[in-house]
Amino acid sequence: MLPIWFVPFMWLILVGLGALVDEESLQSAVSPNLTNNRVTEFIIFGFPSLQKYPTLLFCLFLFIYLFTIIGNGSIFLLVIRDRRLHTPMYFFVSNLSFLDMSYTSVTVPKMLAKFAMHLDTISFPACFAQMYFFLSLTVTECLLLTVMAYDRYVAICSPLHYLTIMTRGRCLLLTAIAWSGGFIILIIVLTLALKLPFCGPNVIHHYYCDHPPLLQLACTDTSFNVAVGSSIGALVLLITFTLVVVSYIKIIISILKINSKDGRKKTFSTCASHFAVVNIYFLPLIFMYIRPKASYSSDVDSLVALLYTVLTPMMNPVIYSFRSKDIKEAFRKKIRFQTKQ
Repeated sequence: MLPIWFVPFMWLILVGLGALVDEESLQSAVSPNLTNNRVTEFIIFGFPSLQKYPTLLFCLFLFIYLFTIIGNGSIFLLVIRDRRLHTPMYFFVSNLSFLDMSYTSVTVPKMLAKFAMHLDTISFPACFAQMYFFLSLTVTECLLLTVMAYDRYVAICSPLHYLTIMTRGRCLLLTAIAWSGGFIILIIVLTLALKLPFCGPNVIHHYYCDHPPLLQLACTDTSFNVAVGSSIGALVLLITFTLVVVSYIKIIISILKINSKDGRKKTFSTCASHFAVVNIYFLPLIFMYIRPKASYSSDVDSLVALLYTVLTPMMNPVIYSFRSKDIKEAFRKKIRFQTKQ
């Protein structure tokens, strides 16, 4: 199996090679499917500089998607079926695994259909549904990562009070707030976007229906939509990212007070890897969605979006779960049980 670091490395090579592609394919993608000057469908153009490599893109994204689904699905099922993993930490990890499976399934299957069968059109309602669910799941993941950072903060900084603070009811409440909050917050963005007139062109210069490229296709001034979207993005991302950073700073301070060198090293290594993944997820999101205007660069933004749409969901099972002794033991136990049958 290819190492995870190979994926972004290969992607950078592909972008470099694809820069030689001319603009003819872009012009040929414009759809005539307009009814009474209103767009009835959009065309997902994909990666503008990589139109000559559909087979390679299909293989790359199929590998990423299968790895993500199998990895996160395994964690989700293990946590459900092994009673030893019925703890607050693994409850949040199982939610993250389910979220990542949903997150990638909103965008990647359509990408695979485009690369394999040239099915690059998407209906008007389906496009806006994809945008809403993707952004809602994005906000949900931001909130859930914040909850998980708080959980680690309590576990490391107040270990004696951990079980009294992170009760089953509180864990369910925090998870419910993360999921419901993600879908409620984005209703206003969806409502405002649906009110915009779309009369052509209808080519989305991205590999899924996202808010910034969709706004560029509207036949009217979208400054209010951009302002609302940026404000919500800033509110969600900066608050959640700040809370995560503060939690990990307090965690690091507590780790430095541990007397045992081995214990300090082990705890710091785990938290450092968690924080690294959080940064890979949050920083590109901040770059993409906190903007003063609907500026958009197809190649650059597609590459940046790859980090949080595909790479982070693929890495989460490895970082949060497969390095855990409890997960490894539960996995070995499951394999031994299947072998005996």
